[in-house]
Amino acid sequence: MTPIDLIVTVCAVLSPTTCEETHLVFSSNASLRQCTMAAQPYIAQWVNEHPKWTAVKWRCEYPGTNRKASGEAVWSVG
Repeated sequence: MTPIDLIVTVCAVLSPTTCEETHLVFSSNASLRQCTMAAQPYIAQWVNEHPKWTAVKWRCEYPGTNRKASGEAVWSVG
């Protein structure tokens, strides 16, 4: 399996303008585009473990490169 960087932009629930990026490792044989689609359960798990944050967007990149696929659909926990 190839490691893929799953970069999630998260914002504080109590201060929606306070946002930061968090990096998760996503190991898969998937393409970057497939990663953005398959990442939702992993993002949901992370948000469940960090209830003060909500995910607003994400993208996948190969470590050490600038190749990325954007998570066009904005996903947030509501």
